[in-house]
This record gives sequence, structure tokens and C-alpha cells, in this order.
Amino acid sequence: MRSAAPTCSSGASTSSAAGRPGAGSSHPPDPWSVLPFPRTTTPKSPQPQRWYRVTIRTVGVIGAGTIGRGVAQSFAQAGFDVVLVDISQDQLDNAVAQIGRDVLVHAMLLGHRPKEDSETVLSRIRTSTELSALAHVDFVVENVTENWDVKRAVYEEIDSICRSRVIFGVNTSAVPITRVGSVTGRPAEILGLHFMNPVPMMETVEVVSGHFTSEETLKTTQGLLGTLGKEGIVVQDAPGFITNRVLMVTINEAIFCVQDQIASAQDVDKMFRGCFGHKMGPLETGDLIGLDTILNSITVMYESYKDSKYRPAPLLQRMVDAKLLGRKTGQGFYTY
Repeated sequence: MRSAAPTCSSGASTSSAAGRPGAGSSHPPDPWSVLPFPRTTTPKSPQPQRWYRVTIRTVGVIGAGTIGRGVAQSFAQAGFDVVLVDISQDQLDNAVAQIGRDVLVHAMLLGHRPKEDSETVLSRIRTSTELSALAHVDFVVENVTENWDVKRAVYEEIDSICRSRVIFGVNTSAVPITRVGSVTGRPAEILGLHFMNPVPMMETVEVVSGHFTSEETLKTTQGLLGTLGKEGIVVQDAPGFITNRVLMVTINEAIFCVQDQIASAQDVDKMFRGCFGHKMGPLETGDLIGLDTILNSITVMYESYKDSKYRPAPLLQRMVDAKLLGRKTGQGFYTY
């Protein structure tokens, strides 16, 4: 039997905490000494919120790539029903299979047994190759490629499919949120949700407020993230926001160092780990994110700011052309 999905509604009160996902749970032992991902904050157990204007039971997730499947897994493990949409049925099948494995793997890395088995988590996820499947969802997180023409087409379509005032979370590392809002009839309900990889294990989300994003949209979204055990940090809309405006330049310059034969990829990363105490060097991080995503993100910033410091390294372009994208293809600056 499927377990009941959690709800986030305007009638919530402190007495309803026991019925919500994550309520009363204790945090697992700290695993971060052995993981290459920085721990930033410890989110508190989510509290009932009274400002939800709608009941959120079902979340639509567009894009079944690395980030999209992580988002789908996070919501499903928190008890929400999920509609996962991608243009490729093979991609959807692979995502579901990987989520089934990751439920156990992530729990092991965090030092505890999973609260639910993979079958229970997967029972909350249904897939579709049609955006029309999002007609009855209560919240949308979009994770398609960092290409404005692709994103624009998606938002123009789902704006007419989804009910009015359903919030759209734009999972982007560089595309301006205000631009996305401008092609919909609901700019107040558009905001950025920059999830980091691996999504189920990262406790912080960069929440981006566009020019027209309402305070109600921000509060609703932060409360929803809280049910996932994640903290949303709000930043203002600008290409690259905070994280990628700093990180992409660092990775790109590290690639220039390898291209100019100043040092090997291994030595560049060793310098960052040994001198600055970073868990991962910039090229290891680039391989984890995906070098195609790095190229797309820094190209958006170069076109937006017209500043040469964002120019993509020719070596980065060549590696993307050769499909040497990092972990997801088995070869980038390192072999996996």
C-alpha cells in the first residue's frame, strides 16, 4: 500500500508536525569527514507553515538527468508524490533504476539505514515523456539543459498546462530568473532553485528571487525545502548568482592552467586540497558537475556580462566536443 503523501497547506499548525515527513526525526552521524562535499549548515526539523496558499502533495520534476533524478529522489523520500518528465523514455528508465540504487547508497554514506526501502520510494514516482502529465501537480522543478531556447520552449508550454499560481522552480546555474518569468503569465510564481549535486546529500539550496518573484512564493518554497531537510538561501537575480559566478570562473581558470601546461590536473587539484583545505579541487568538481554544464554556464555569463574573465577555455570546449564530460561519461580530467 502506498503511504500517504505529505501536505503543505494554509491550515497547518504546530500540532500537525507528527504527520509530516521528517518530523521528530534525528540527524544521522556526521559523515562529512569522509565525503568530498562541504557541509554548510544543519537544517532544523521542518516546522508547519501557516502561509502555504495551496496544498502541496505532488511535485513535477522536468528532466531526468543527474540533478533531476536527485530532485525526484529527495521529494519521494520526503513522502511527496512525484511526476518525473523527460523527452527520453530510456533516460527515465535509467533514472528510476539509479534512484533505486541511490536510496541505499546515500543512506550508507550518511551512516544509517534507509527509513524506507527503494520499492516504497519508487512507488511515489511516476514517469512520462509528455509535459501534459504535469496538469495536476502542485509545484514544478525544471532541470533541463542550460540552453535558453530549450528552457523558453518548456516554460511557454507548461505555463498553459499547469494550474494558475503553481510555482515554477528554475533549476539553473546561470539563466536569469526574470527572463524566465517574462515568457510566462505568472512571473510572481517564478524563482530559481539551484540544487547542488548530489541533491539528496546536500543540505543547502541557492534560491534566486527574480524581479517579479513574490514574497509569498519565496516563503512557500523555503517551507517546502524545509520538509526535505534543506535550507534555502535567498539571493538576487544575476547571471551565475553567487555560487556559479565564483565557482565557474575558478574551474575555467584551472582548465586554462592545464591548457597552458602550468601544471597537471592532478597537481592543480592537489594544490587546492592541500593549500586551502578544499575537499575537492576545481577540476574534480568540474568532472562531478559535468564539463558540458560548466561550458554552458560560463558561456551564459560571458554573453550576459560581456566580460572577458568569463571566456570559456578552448580546452574546455574541445573536451565537451569530444564528449569527455567527467563522471557521467566515465572520462574527463580523470578516468572513472
